[in-house]
Amino acid sequence: MAEMYGKAFAPEFQGRLRNLSVNTEYETVLAKAQEEEARAEAEQDALALAQARLVVAEACRRLGRIAEADAAWRASYRAAREAEDLGAMAWALWNGGTLARQRGQMTAALRWLGLAKDVATQARDVVALGYSVAGIAETLRIRGDYAEARDLHEKLLAEARRRGETRHTVWALEGLAQLDRNAGDLDAAWERFAEAAQIAENGGDERGLAWALRGLADVLSLRGEHDEALRLLSRGEQICRRMDLSSALAYNRKMRGNVLFRACWYGEAARTYQEAVTMFRAMNEPRGAALAELGLLKSRDKLGRPRPATERDLRALLDTLDAREHRHTRKMVQDALDELMELAA
Repeated sequence: MAEMYGKAFAPEFQGRLRNLSVNTEYETVLAKAQEEEARAEAEQDALALAQARLVVAEACRRLGRIAEADAAWRASYRAAREAEDLGAMAWALWNGGTLARQRGQMTAALRWLGLAKDVATQARDVVALGYSVAGIAETLRIRGDYAEARDLHEKLLAEARRRGETRHTVWALEGLAQLDRNAGDLDAAWERFAEAAQIAENGGDERGLAWALRGLADVLSLRGEHDEALRLLSRGEQICRRMDLSSALAYNRKMRGNVLFRACWYGEAARTYQEAVTMFRAMNEPRGAALAELGLLKSRDKLGRPRPATERDLRALLDTLDAREHRHTRKMVQDALDELMELAA
């Protein structure tokens, strides 16, 4: 089936930056985008400026430079509005929504992505529309709205398959695979992650491949195949480091902690979770930081830390998570706290 799909490309790289590869490392992407931004400013080309600032925003987001990413997408939107280009406005809003989701601001993410969807529809930009709807689906899934997320992901998958778009197909497959995994259907999750990995590899989508490898590693470790899971994570980590994918790298480390924990290597798990916590906090990504801290606390409990101290820290972590914005993450912390209380009873 993978041969039906074309080579991956990055539609968010626009204007004179269109020729950048989807797999270009993001420090290089940022440098080239800043050069194009300066040129567009000098020539007073509002559309080119909007396009360059969009790429600056995307590169900064991927690099974990959150404040710069936030300023850049807003500046991109202002330039697009000055150019009266609806398509460029939609892409800027998409980027703002994606950044908000990365920062754990799910309500804001849905607002910006919803606006992006509406503007993309007006602009008749089918790719911006697809990216916006995919972003909405991912945000709903992360927030815990599984039924609505599955419906959107399935519609997106059907459309991506019809158009033969590698990145969108991979994205939709990975979203559905994660929903399957959360529902406990490991066979279905494996099939979707494996197909996503194959399509991504054949289409040259290294970003998508890194995420698919992480999903495959998760399923393998849940089946008890810890060594193979760690091997896949190491391969994904190489991709993340080569492309400067800061957020993806942090989630890779968090998953490595999960695998080590399931293998009962608690000391190494605790060290790995601590690395992930530090990485997430450095880029102001609260959901990832909370999940990594949860793993860290559970590992330290296994290593013999006094239960009252762990209970206190779990309650403190719970208090940092907004019930609406981080519903799924909050439930995971609450489940761990309930389990601890049962053991102490």
